[in-house]
Amino acid sequence: MSSRVVEDDALAKAARATEALYLLRDTYFLVDLDDKISRLNVDSDLALNLLDSIPLDNFSIYPFQQRKHPAQRAKYEYLRGKILDVLPNSRKEADDHLSTAVKLNPSLADAWLCLGNYIWKKRDLSSTKNCFNLALSKGLNRQILCQLSMLERKMAQAELVDESIQHAKEAITLDVKDGNSWYNLGNACLTSFFVTGACDHYKLLQSWKEKDERMQSNPDLYFNCATVNIYLENYEMALSGFEATALNDPGFISSKLLISKISSYHLFFKKLIPHNVVSFAVPHLSVSPSPSEKEIEKEKKELFLLFLLSYF
Repeated sequence: MSSRVVEDDALAKAARATEALYLLRDTYFLVDLDDKISRLNVDSDLALNLLDSIPLDNFSIYPFQQRKHPAQRAKYEYLRGKILDVLPNSRKEADDHLSTAVKLNPSLADAWLCLGNYIWKKRDLSSTKNCFNLALSKGLNRQILCQLSMLERKMAQAELVDESIQHAKEAITLDVKDGNSWYNLGNACLTSFFVTGACDHYKLLQSWKEKDERMQSNPDLYFNCATVNIYLENYEMALSGFEATALNDPGFISSKLLISKISSYHLFFKKLIPHNVVSFAVPHLSVSPSPSEKEIEKEKKELFLLFLLSYF
């Protein structure tokens, strides 16, 4: 077997290990974030070891980074940078590898995407958008469109929110069964409401329902859907949503705070929603007289304000 074939095989294994690493980051939730970071550190070291296992050229005293194959080297730099950037905090070493990757192969869209994600951590949103647009210029890609849509929501300007919705829709056209794309569209519609005051609530909730099995353990999905239900005064559904959030991510503090607050209003809500309700046990509260319309409006505004503070 030639050294080139061995290198390609090692890069393929490293690529699979990197994907598994990010799957762990995005779907593995623990009460203690430090435990998750510890697990990510262990798995990232294993992925880096796969890259380090690539043998040297028979006639070269230089390491892999010095070789003459720019496409291979670019992929190596990209994978190393992506692995190093898996943790919440940005690492300069990741920036160095990703920047080298896009210099060696400017057509490597995945490297532009990862470089943009790294820069995002530094809160340079304009440069992040530039990287995402460069990645998108290499060809339509669902993941890039979703990240660009997410960034435009973060920038939260009226014209950019419209672009966010458009990019989310474009992602869906590439795969109508991809739950994450529908989830991004729902989030874009939610942001549009807060920024412009205009939103089709039905379309918003429907977009979050169009999810695949991979999305059924996404705590953010349940949290955001519950948020809309609070605004629409669907309190039972909101309570169920926040409970699902806490079950899927025990460390989701905002959800726990909201559950605690909403639970304290249990009997109050029962007067708003006759005889049905709460999908999980709450402490017993003594019955008080029916609230007036003024009291109801005050309680609803207080609850919604609590949501806004916890959400942002």
